[in-house]
Parts: sequence; C-alpha cells; structure tokens
Amino acid sequence: MDAERLSKFLSRSGVASRRRADEIIREGEVTVNGTVVLDPYYRVVPGRDMILVQGRKVQAPSHLYFITLNKPKGFISDLSDPRGRRLARDLIASEAMLFPVGRLDYTSEGLMLFTNDGDLANRVTHPRFGVEKEYLLKVKGKLTDPEIVLFTRGITVQGTLYRAKHIVPLKPSLQNFWYRVVLAEGKNRMLRLMGDAIGHPVLKLQRVRIGPVHLGGLALGASRPLTPTEIRGLVQPEQSRR
Repeated sequence: MDAERLSKFLSRSGVASRRRADEIIREGEVTVNGTVVLDPYYRVVPGRDMILVQGRKVQAPSHLYFITLNKPKGFISDLSDPRGRRLARDLIASEAMLFPVGRLDYTSEGLMLFTNDGDLANRVTHPRFGVEKEYLLKVKGKLTDPEIVLFTRGITVQGTLYRAKHIVPLKPSLQNFWYRVVLAEGKNRMLRLMGDAIGHPVLKLQRVRIGPVHLGGLALGASRPLTPTEIRGLVQPEQSRR
C-alpha cells in the first residue's frame, strides 16, 4: 500500500477535517508506531503503521458517509464539550466516526454537514474553493442602504476583514428586519461580529444552504444522507453549475 501524509490519513479516516488534523498532530496527540509525531506531512502506510490519536487506534474507513442535519439552537458543533452541553453529532443515528464540516454556533440553527471524508470537508470549508453558504438572519433594527453596501464591501473587526457576497432584505419583524445573506467564506461567528460592529446585533440566524445542499423541509433536529448529485456538486462545484 502507498504511503500518504499523516494529516491526510487522519482526515480520510474520519478523525477530523484536514486543517483540524494538522492541529491535532502539532498538539502532540498522535503517535505512529509508539512515537509521537508532530509533523502533519510525516508519511505513513495505512495497514502497516500503528497510528493512535489520544491512545485510540485509527483505521481508514471502508465506507464514506455524508449526512446533512438541521441543527437546533442549544447544541454545539464540536464533538465534545467540557461544559457538558448537548452535541449536534448525537442527533445523527449512525455509529460511524463522523465530524462536522464547518460549524454553527450554540445559539444558531440550520444546515450542517457531517462526514468521514476529509477531502470533501476541506473542499467545503477552505476559502479558496468558494463554496457558498446561505443564511437567513434577523438583526436588531433595519440596515440602512449604506450599511447594506458595507456588508458586501467588507467590515473590519479587530484586524480581520469580513465580507458577504450578497445581502438581500426580506421582511420586517416588528421593529427588526430579516435578511438573506450569502457568504463565500465561513469565518467563526462572522455574521454576528459584522452585525455587532455596525450596531445591529444578530437576533436569529439560520443556515439554509451549503453549496448545492439546501435545508428544504428537513425537520429541526432531523438528518438525512446527501444525494449523489449533492455530493458531486460539493466535490466539483464548477461542473455542477454547467
């Protein structure tokens, strides 16, 4: 069997996404044949080398899984929580080792993807692939026309530039307003930070689309497998739009 990078093997085995696998390795959580390895580019041979993460043996999956979940608020996206909060992963009835593709924060709800395919996770989350994420959000008050323009031109918060691809007003809700926002990147708490920065805190947030995958009528807390067409659209977004 051919050798491959340690980080790629971990992501392919469902331990974590490629970027998170890099972090796990550099944190000293991985051993190969009894020796701690800190280099994500270290070459391993699956089936020959003994690879452990936090003392647990890792094996390459024989099957790949692609699941979409409608996450309720009050659940966290991480696979563990020292504070004992409920995990979104526990809503999925599967014994496969799955990790989230991107995240939704504790108070947000909507579409999440879970998989044990690190390559697909990297394609969905890495900014250079430009996979769109679409959200419905209610903000305090109503954005002025200049503030809507600012959302797409970019808002800098603590030295980081955040920018939406599109933003469209939808409907008022008492004194507040709903918007549909499309992002081509997914920085942590991005929309909430942008809203806070211009004096319009986000009151509700729901993700309704990731690339070709739509939330549709999926019930809150329910999950389903991705279709082959959806998987192809995530792996080859340009071809899927032709």
